Amino acid sequence: MSQEKTNFMIPLSFIGIMFFAIGFALGINSLLVPVLQGSLGISNAASYLIIAATFIPFLVFGYPAGLTIKAIGYKKTMSLSFFIFAAAFYLFILSANEKSFSLFLLASFVSGAANAYLQASVNPYITILGPLESAAKRISIMGICNKMAWPIPSIFIVWLLGKDVNLISIDDLEKPFLIIIAAFIILGIMAFFAPLPEVKAAGEDESEDSADACPYAAGKTSVFQFPHLLLGCLALFLYVGVETVSLGTLVDYANSLGLEGAANYAWIAPIGIVIGYICGIIFIPKYISQATALKVCSWLAIIGSLLVVLTPSDISIYFISFMALGCSLMWPALWPLAMADLGKFTKAGSSLLIMAMFGGAVIPTLYGWLKDITGPQQAYWLCLPCFLFILYYGMAGYKIRTK
Repeated sequence: MSQEKTNFMIPLSFIGIMFFAIGFALGINSLLVPVLQGSLGISNAASYLIIAATFIPFLVFGYPAGLTIKAIGYKKTMSLSFFIFAAAFYLFILSANEKSFSLFLLASFVSGAANAYLQASVNPYITILGPLESAAKRISIMGICNKMAWPIPSIFIVWLLGKDVNLISIDDLEKPFLIIIAAFIILGIMAFFAPLPEVKAAGEDESEDSADACPYAAGKTSVFQFPHLLLGCLALFLYVGVETVSLGTLVDYANSLGLEGAANYAWIAPIGIVIGYICGIIFIPKYISQATALKVCSWLAIIGSLLVVLTPSDISIYFISFMALGCSLMWPALWPLAMADLGKFTKAGSSLLIMAMFGGAVIPTLYGWLKDITGPQQAYWLCLPCFLFILYYGMAGYKIRTK
């Protein structure tokens, strides 16, 4: 038993490093949005296209990423993604040198492609690495690694340059980005040699008796015959969008409110999310199910989003942590609920879920557009209908099955 636990913890540790890298790469947007606004004089809606460009690749590369995993395996796909990240940050340096917003969008797109490949490999891997009923616990552990990384780029670059966010220009980005490039190359090499065994979900190996391993999937001929998966994709689309709003708008929102040390406010959402993840590790599945966790978190997020838009602006930013607390266990719960009983369609279902992360492009862009029209605080109304649908999925949507 102890040997099995040791063998399980080694790959878990390596995957934790990769989840941290995902959060770091996405967290760079928190800094880029206000920096590009100041350096290039672009609008709020235009600056949030940087976040959109990071998430559009999930739609474009979600399915190819699944094919890549099928061809070369999970571990080599993870390694490949880090080298793509390194190329993306080199493009960021070129973008800064040319002072080209179009090049920044291209660099963000390449970074998003790397993230799509990494997410497509690490999320199903951690889901099927152990029992499905405890998948939310494992993803919660990974989520702590991921969300604690989101504020690091802003704080690291502010510390390295010795300037507050509102004083940083795109001319200052070359030095920190060169360090980030070196880190991603090292991570790519580490991932290639990491002791990560290839894993398969029940019924995924067509050489086994799939009818016995996963009876529900045995008679299906298409991944689109799983309504709980398709509704889960929509729920994930909305979830990724609103979580990206809560994580990616904090520095910009603090700037808009005229708060000093805007980069320090980047910790507000991750703290709320990490508290939720710790609860997930403790309570799932021993005390509550993954579906119950999703319902509780949906209600917390609904209350949090209302507090953000209805309280005085000088304190409203702190309630984003409450909204983020609601977001915390949505990802760990949605993945296993949507991937349940997919059998031989596990990789295809995972690809659809990765494509659904395109919500991170749509929802923040809508937020930027609403911010220009209504102001930064009232734009957070956008989150409320998204959380309401996620609540529906946690109450009924995941249960829908067809013969």
